[in-house]
Amino acid sequence: MRRNERHWVFMGVFAASAAAVVPLSDHPTEPVPTAANQMVAAAQAFLDVLDPESREKATRPFEHEERFNWHFVPRAREGLPFDEMNDDQRRAAHALMRSALSSAGYLKATGVMRLEQILGMMENRPERRNPERYYFLVFGTPGQDSPWAWRLEGHHLSLSFTSVTNTVVTTPAFMGSNPATVPSGPSMGWRVLGAEEDLGRALVLMLNAQQRAKATIASEAPRDIFTGADRTASLERFEGLPASEMNDAQRVALMRLIEEYVHNMQHDIAHEQLEKITDAGFEKIYFAWAGGTEPGDGHYYRVHGPTVLFEYDNTQNDANHVHAVWRDFSNDFGDDLLRRHYEQSNHHQ
Repeated sequence: MRRNERHWVFMGVFAASAAAVVPLSDHPTEPVPTAANQMVAAAQAFLDVLDPESREKATRPFEHEERFNWHFVPRAREGLPFDEMNDDQRRAAHALMRSALSSAGYLKATGVMRLEQILGMMENRPERRNPERYYFLVFGTPGQDSPWAWRLEGHHLSLSFTSVTNTVVTTPAFMGSNPATVPSGPSMGWRVLGAEEDLGRALVLMLNAQQRAKATIASEAPRDIFTGADRTASLERFEGLPASEMNDAQRVALMRLIEEYVHNMQHDIAHEQLEKITDAGFEKIYFAWAGGTEPGDGHYYRVHGPTVLFEYDNTQNDANHVHAVWRDFSNDFGDDLLRRHYEQSNHHQ
C-alpha cells in the first residue's frame, strides 16, 4: 500500500471512530475523586479487612506521639507489617499506597522494599533483610471532617500522610536506595532513585565555572543528609546558587528536579505542593552541591527554599547508597495546617 493510500485509510478509520463518539455532555459523569477522598476510602477499606488483633497493631489515636517517631534505619517499629497480613489485607495495604502515590512514586516505594532482598543476598545475610518488614499505621479515624494520618515505614522508606480538612500533607517523605545501582544478578543496572541522581548532576553540569563555584559548598560530600530524622527540619542559612542567578534553561532544570520529588505523589497533591513552593518565591530557591560530579563520585545536593528542603546524599558503600528526603519547614506532619485548623475550630465555638 502506498503512503497516500495508507494516509486516507487512517483518516477514514479516524472519521468513522469520531462519528461514533457521543458528546460527553450527553453522558454526565461524577467528578473524579480527589486524592484526599481516595485516601479516606482506601484507609477505611484497609481497616475494614483487619481482624481485631491486626487493627490494634495498625491504629493509634491521632494525637499519639508515635506519629512523629520516624526514621529510615532498620529498627523495630510500631504498626502492622506486610509479613503479618493475609492476602486481602495486603491488597488493601497496596491500594492505600496507590491512593496517595503516583505511579512513579508507587514503583519507587515498592522498589525500595524489593532492594532489601537484593541487599540481603549481596551481604550473604538474607535473614537480616526482609522486604516484608514495612509497617502501616493509621492515626485517628479516616474521614473528611477531623484530622487523621497514616504512615508507611521500614528500612529506607518513611512516608507520612496527614489529612486536614481535605488537604493532604506529604512530608516528611524519605526514600533510600541500597544499592543505588544493582551491581549483578537478574536486576543488574536497576536504579530505583536514578532520576534523582541524574537530574541533580545534570543541573550542576549546566552551571558555568562561576556559578558552579558558588553552588559548590564542599569539595567532599557529607556522610549523610544534614537533617537526618529530626522532628523539625531546619538549616541555619541558605547556601549555594539561587535561582535568581540562573538562566532560563537552568531554572527549568531546577524545577524538573523539584518535580521529580513532588510528583511521587498523586497529581492533585503534587500540584498543591508545587504551587506552595512557587508562591513562596521560586527565585529564592537555592541549589547547593558537594563532592564530585562524575558518576561513581560521592556527591550530595540540596534544594533549599523559603518553605521547602530536598536533600540527597550518595556517599556510603563507595557512593552506591542513596538517602533522599523532602521536608517542609513549617508543615511537616501537617503542623501549620493543624495549627490553623484548631485556631478556627476554637474561634467558632
